[in-house]
Amino acid sequence: MKVAVVDIKGKETGRKVELSDAVFGIEPNEHALYLDVKQHLANRRQGTHKAKERAEITGSTRKIKKQKGTGTARAGSIKSPLFKGGGRAFGPRVRDYSFKLNKNLKRLARRSALSVKANDNAIVVIEDFNFEAPKTKNFIEVLKALGLDNKKSLFVLGDSNNNVYLSSRNLKTSEVITGSELSTYKIMNANNVVFFEGSLEGIEQNLSK
Repeated sequence: MKVAVVDIKGKETGRKVELSDAVFGIEPNEHALYLDVKQHLANRRQGTHKAKERAEITGSTRKIKKQKGTGTARAGSIKSPLFKGGGRAFGPRVRDYSFKLNKNLKRLARRSALSVKANDNAIVVIEDFNFEAPKTKNFIEVLKALGLDNKKSLFVLGDSNNNVYLSSRNLKTSEVITGSELSTYKIMNANNVVFFEGSLEGIEQNLSK
């Protein structure tokens, strides 16, 4: 598919780029999308939750009442989960939620995510630009020119561009990354994905493997 290249004022430059059908035009694999997003969110979990169980509670281990003849259930320890101040039964423990996915599946997921955005006409290709100095105001003007000032947007750079990155850092609805940082979650979490013209070759080369 062909996409017109626009400038920072949102006007077409008269040039068009051909997006690879192998990356932007496949039949999206929903299960691959689900697994990759699930892995991303799982890897972000700290897993530091912890509740003390009965063996970890400080307290006496003596039998608190005789076994029979009380008219109530037998009880052997004040640290039982049945009593106030006792340990928690089957409480959360410190654990690692991360899991592994194959590289080929992750590539398939990213191609599927890009194809979803291409089908929704949510992909913009902008000619490479830079700012003389980091200014949030300049980046907001670019967003307004592209009609993305009230939408979640993801800007993908070909190479690291410190001025553009710093200009966007204060904006909650926009994120600037390089092509190597592109992930399925970030693609699907944005309403529109804006590719710098110089980033497409590297992305297509990487995801076509």
